[in-house]
Amino acid sequence: METIAYGQVLARFGHALSDPTRARLLLALREASAHPADLADLLGVSRQTVSNHLACLRGCGLVVAVPQGRRTRYELADQRLGHALGDLLSLVLTVDPACAPGEADLDVDTREVREVAG
Repeated sequence: METIAYGQVLARFGHALSDPTRARLLLALREASAHPADLADLLGVSRQTVSNHLACLRGCGLVVAVPQGRRTRYELADQRLGHALGDLLSLVLTVDPACAPGEADLDVDTREVREVAG
């Protein structure tokens, strides 16, 4: 694979992570697959917002939709993404601890990663 193609792949991943809501969706899906309504409730955003961001993440190839009767469940396209997200978060917090939100703003997942990084 050419260097340009690798760059395009990483740029697509970077685009997915460039929005805080998309990043939070990926972190939530790292823990477990979920339905859009549940993700909206978890993140405290509208269902339309979740739907738009899930469409972007599908377009980036990072999540897949799994039909379940009349509903659709979303999950990471590859479980290795969950590990990669944890590693990336840990690295960022190690390199620049000042970028971490205050303890009150951290969710359980981030707190655990921060403890590993720290």
